Amino acid sequence: MPKKYLYVIATYVLMQLSSYLVIPLEAMLDMDPLILTVSWSILTFVAALVVSCYLLRDEIRSFFQSDDKQIGQIILWSVLGFILVIIAQSVAGLIERYVFGITTSSENTQILMEVARQLPIFIIIISILGPILEELVFRKAIFGTLNKRLNFFIAAVISGFLFAILHMDFDHLLTYILAGMVFAFVYVETNRIIVPIIVHMSMNTMAVIMQFSIDPEELQRMLEEVQLILFGGF
Repeated sequence: MPKKYLYVIATYVLMQLSSYLVIPLEAMLDMDPLILTVSWSILTFVAALVVSCYLLRDEIRSFFQSDDKQIGQIILWSVLGFILVIIAQSVAGLIERYVFGITTSSENTQILMEVARQLPIFIIIISILGPILEELVFRKAIFGTLNKRLNFFIAAVISGFLFAILHMDFDHLLTYILAGMVFAFVYVETNRIIVPIIVHMSMNTMAVIMQFSIDPEELQRMLEEVQLILFGGF
């Protein structure tokens, strides 16, 4: 693995671990714990993104200086990827419900949405900063390296599994793994990390919009109905 990819991964890990610094800061600063946590999260995510972009500056510069950016292909695969990830998550939801008996919604998603409801600025992390950093780490650095040494399926499963573990939502590991595999697929097909980034951002943004505009219980019921319509014969 190139050193720059190792540094990108290390930057991401350090950013995640830095959340533990909030605990002593709460005792030192006279701030609302939620405001402090969200402010710290945004600050560290932005810092990690800046560092990661600096480490990958040659590849970023190469893309923008290219005469053939393949904008049409990027748009097409972004739309296709979005459709595929919705299908993948629907399949995962059916398997989790009818094979493993998991009927609860994602706890990780509910926690993030609750924070976003109280402080909407947190949506920046959910819809923009998080997807960009996660794709740079899990698809470009980890999957990209593994895919050169292993076949696509194994590399995608490993990177998808690590992506799932990050979210600490073990009841829904399959959902995260399949989503990660779709991100890896569109990355391989386009050789453009911007495509899985767009797909990931679109997926998270749609989840935010649906969570904010629809009652969670009603949303869960609607998703179940959609799954049954799409895969009634599963």
